[in-house]
This record gives sequence, C-alpha cells and structure tokens, in this order.
Amino acid sequence: MKKTAAFNELIRKVRKDLFSKGPERIHTTFVDNMAVTMLHGNMTPTEKFIASDPDGKDMVHAARTKMIQKAYTTDFTERLEQLMGTKLVHLFSDMKVEEDIAISVFVFEDNIQEP
Repeated sequence: MKKTAAFNELIRKVRKDLFSKGPERIHTTFVDNMAVTMLHGNMTPTEKFIASDPDGKDMVHAARTKMIQKAYTTDFTERLEQLMGTKLVHLFSDMKVEEDIAISVFVFEDNIQEP
C-alpha cells in the first residue's frame, strides 16, 4: 500500500472512531516535513442539524477541533509515527463548518515523502 493511502486510511479510522463517521473524501500531500490533509464530508447528521444555528456552528467547530487535538495524544500518534518513520512534532487543524471541510497539517521531525 502506498504511504499516502495508508496515511489517509489511518486518518479516516481515527476520525471514524472519534465521531462515528469518517470523512467521505481525503486528499493528502506530503511537502518536506509536512503532511497536508484536506477532508471533505466530515459531519454527522446530528452535527449538521446543530450547525444550522449560528451558535451551534461554533459548538461543532470547537468540539471537533478540540477532539482532534486530543486524539493525537493517544496511541494513534505512535501508529502515525511508525507509518511515517519520524516523530510527529505539531498538528494544526481547523474546520470550515459551513462547507463541511477540514484541514490538518501534520508537522514531522524529518522530511517525509512517498517512496
């Protein structure tokens, strides 16, 4: 399995485990020591309903970004580092609730690339 496909599958699994629904589409690009991942179709029907209200939109955004940050402090980080062959040093994550698009930038200690 190509590294990008394995990386995307790992990202999909952790998000499915966290939110009971994984993203419908994931696109990852490796650049130097970063993996830039764009995720489409993330929200559950309940989150979409909550986000239909302006206050609810902020709640969904805050909950998702906090949960993602927390997830990467678990054994998931070890599996990610094992796959990439280098240590994860930073994770930046954000979501545009209105369009149901999330982006994560994984910053690793060493350069990574698709073999």
